[in-house]
Amino acid sequence: MLHYAVVFFIIAIVAAVFGFGGIAAGAAGIAKILFVVFLILAAASLLFGRKS
Repeated sequence: MLHYAVVFFIIAIVAAVFGFGGIAAGAAGIAKILFVVFLILAAASLLFGRKS
């Protein structure tokens, strides 16, 4: 999940450098969503994955 967020972030940077503002904004938005989902899943894994 984090890998895809990084990929979309790189796509957004490349698109912004070449002047494609709409594509850059879309890719950055997708990267933000994927990063938030990654954080939620990582937190849930830490909380519920304990074997106490």
